Amino acid sequence: MDHRRSSISEGSVTSEDLASKDLPSRSYYSSHVQPDIAFEKYSASIEAIRKQSLALGNIALEDSDPSEEPLEFEASPPLSVSAGSPVNHTNSELNVNPQSPPQIRLPPPMKKSPLRQARESVVHGSNVWNHGIKRMKMMRAKDVWREAVVVPAGYIPAVILGLLLNLLDAISYGMITFPTSNAIFAKFGPDGISMFFVSSIVSQLTYSCGGSIFGGGNGSMMIEVVPFLHIMADSITRQIGEDKPHEVIATTIVAFAISSIMTGVAFYILGAMKLGSLIGFFPRHILVGTIGGVGWFLVATGIEVSGRLEGGMVYDIPTMKEIFLNTHTLLLWTSALGVALLLRALQHKIKHPLLVPAFFMIVPSLFWFVVLVAGLDVDQVRNDGWIFPLVEGDVPFWHFYTYYDFSAIDWAALSSTIPAMLALTFFGVLHVPINVPALGVSTNRDDVDVNKELVAHGISNTLSGCLGSVQNYLVYTNSLLFIKSGGDSRLAGLMLAGATTILWVAGPGIVGYIPVMVVGALIFHLGLDLLKEALVDTWGNLHHFEYITICAIIFFMAWLGFVEGIFLGIVMACIFFVVTNSKRGAIRGVYSGNTIHSTVRRLFRQQKFLNQVGNQIMIVLLQGYLFFGTIGQVERCIRDALDQMAWEQTPIRFLVLDLKLVQGIDFSASEAFVRLKRLLKSKDVYLVLCNVDLDTEIGHALWKAGMMHTEEEAGNNLQCFAILNEALEWCENILLETYYAKHAVLAQQRRQATIAKSVKSDSTDRDALRGTVASSPRQNMLVQAVQKVFNDAPVVQSNMAQPIAIMTQAFGELSSSANPDLYMHLAPYFVRVTISTSTILWSPGEPSTCLYIIEKGLLKSSMLERTEDSERLQLIATESILPGTIVGELGLFTESPRTKTLTAEQDSVLWKMSKQDFNRMLEKEPTVANRFMRMALNFSAERLKLVSSFAFELN
Repeated sequence: MDHRRSSISEGSVTSEDLASKDLPSRSYYSSHVQPDIAFEKYSASIEAIRKQSLALGNIALEDSDPSEEPLEFEASPPLSVSAGSPVNHTNSELNVNPQSPPQIRLPPPMKKSPLRQARESVVHGSNVWNHGIKRMKMMRAKDVWREAVVVPAGYIPAVILGLLLNLLDAISYGMITFPTSNAIFAKFGPDGISMFFVSSIVSQLTYSCGGSIFGGGNGSMMIEVVPFLHIMADSITRQIGEDKPHEVIATTIVAFAISSIMTGVAFYILGAMKLGSLIGFFPRHILVGTIGGVGWFLVATGIEVSGRLEGGMVYDIPTMKEIFLNTHTLLLWTSALGVALLLRALQHKIKHPLLVPAFFMIVPSLFWFVVLVAGLDVDQVRNDGWIFPLVEGDVPFWHFYTYYDFSAIDWAALSSTIPAMLALTFFGVLHVPINVPALGVSTNRDDVDVNKELVAHGISNTLSGCLGSVQNYLVYTNSLLFIKSGGDSRLAGLMLAGATTILWVAGPGIVGYIPVMVVGALIFHLGLDLLKEALVDTWGNLHHFEYITICAIIFFMAWLGFVEGIFLGIVMACIFFVVTNSKRGAIRGVYSGNTIHSTVRRLFRQQKFLNQVGNQIMIVLLQGYLFFGTIGQVERCIRDALDQMAWEQTPIRFLVLDLKLVQGIDFSASEAFVRLKRLLKSKDVYLVLCNVDLDTEIGHALWKAGMMHTEEEAGNNLQCFAILNEALEWCENILLETYYAKHAVLAQQRRQATIAKSVKSDSTDRDALRGTVASSPRQNMLVQAVQKVFNDAPVVQSNMAQPIAIMTQAFGELSSSANPDLYMHLAPYFVRVTISTSTILWSPGEPSTCLYIIEKGLLKSSMLERTEDSERLQLIATESILPGTIVGELGLFTESPRTKTLTAEQDSVLWKMSKQDFNRMLEKEPTVANRFMRMALNFSAERLKLVSSFAFELN
């Protein structure tokens, strides 16, 4: 930003999680009360869904037996399916909660209040100082000599450098603290320098006495506050009038002090409440634009100060003529500009950090050398505007305190400066999270606490305001030079504060011997540096709209004023946010149920049916922030799917909306969800929401908009689930229930047929099915799928023994080579085992010693991952395994170790083939073993297709 600061990109704001907050109280929420905590979060618990899947699996194993009675099953559940109560079932072996990932809970650490932490951060510095005093008392004389004389003497070069930097800043910043173009403040340059020194001394003492982690950090006045100070001074002058200079001066200097206190309080509150990370949410390009506006202000001030413009920098024709057509004025300000450009040219060639202070020591020396050698009259040179006027009388260093006259304050005029004070405070607060982390990186400090630094800045600014001075902050470049020059200690910082105090007490008389071009060149240098940072360094690195916003802020700041420019910049940033987020889109992907299935391992016959009717499940993945600019895309997508032509081709029964990646939702989007719910209800389509919890901000917004109510509504078509996998499983179960209801019709006809006509024609079966339900695109799709699956289903005879019957169910449709003879050869290699609930069959890393075919019960395969802190396990994948399926075949065939945990969710009956039995089969009946492996691998291939689609399509 200036010669003391880093670029914006050098600092980084530490990210912290924000505490959850309730939604603001708004008029459109007034008709809704707060949600009942006892209200069930989800439409059905994971246990209830698993039981439903298991029941359907058991039906699949039984419906092929012609000796069984017809099944009594509803065609489809009504739209008023009630939600099941969530059950917090815990696996005692794995400690896995189906509703949440497993974790090992540690006792929470003791917490301190924010105010106590802030007090301790300040007291810590004084404790360190007191410890140093006690340590010196215990030292020997030799050590005392070293600590009291030798060590401080080693800091003298760094102190001299820091003092020189403070002097240069005092001359450039202090001279323009008050608007010199205002006749009332034309001779207030020395007072501005004195106020600068007070602010620097206070901040230096605060940081070096323990307030900051940087013991040698340098603090001084912020150059960015100068435009806001001028705004306050000019506003007060206009309201009171130039004919009352005493009232104007008293009100202005009090306004300066109050603004410093206001800034300090803001710093302290942010630090004490651990809210330093909030500043990082402010659009950075607005800050860059404001910095560019300050840069232009400094360039204009440089012309005003070095050109000795009596009326100030005004953008009118007479002023432009004075600046560019008056030869004397043109020579004054261009000489200062030339010196600044010379410095910038040298900086491209010489990268040494001491170049700037050395340059501004040489320039005044050369100026006075030319004046003396040429024999010029010093008074005439001063009258021509090349040297600042001498300070009138013997003005002491504390002279600016004489301006404080509280009886002369115009409180109305003072109150009118509050907007400028707030803008100054807001702008000043933005710098600490940039400069402090940047200094930590440059000095290799990884223990920087931004909140502690904010507290220190709050103390230093409050004290500065109470002492009648202006704002201050930790200066990046000055601090880095001071530390690298050997001043990396609190003692060095205190020595610098003492030297600065001596310079302040010496008085401002030195101002009368400073060449104007030196101050003008330094102001030009700072202004050009800030303009370069805002306009040049950002070129090509920002979005074009962001760059336009930066240029607009600079323009409006120069034309209308600083407060107006910042306000317009914020408005443009809001427009930019709406436009860009609207273009990005809220829809991450749209899929159908035949592309993405749940991770439940079902009987192949069920999966085959779901592949044919999966188009009735429409899955829409949402992302980002849903607001009035993006929700329209979601509505259009869904309305297009419900359009008559699209409906005829692909009728849907379930619309699944996954909100996992949704960051927030506004009221307009919430209202759109209510409209979609009504529209889907008219089409008898379920609206299924995933990853929505009433305890979150999104859940609150939907509930308050009327999306979810505690009372049961007739024909309620809304269902809510914790994750997408559970929602898909629930939808698939509903479709499978419909399948078995229609399947029962065909099974009944098969039972009534004679042996010679046991298999009816497709047309007869189809007519029988259509006679049971009304014709519709959705029903026609179901009828065709049921007919196809029914005809291909293998028949399990009632006299089949186990495991032949279960193998017929599992593999009968996978391979044309599968037949009862093959199963009879395989049966001797399987052993029946009974497993009780919660039994762990294998864990990750164990050798693969067997495979299982599930006859009854329910198994669960889980993949756990240890978190980064290695203190708890996190569930990253789970799969339910139903009867009629096989598990463990890949590990057995490839001899690779287990990668998941297999657990019995219920008492189960399994058929086990051990590694020894498999090897025995390979030796005795290799042909049978080969055919068995092919069948098992076909089953695995079908399963991997489903799992891969779920994993890759959704991630």
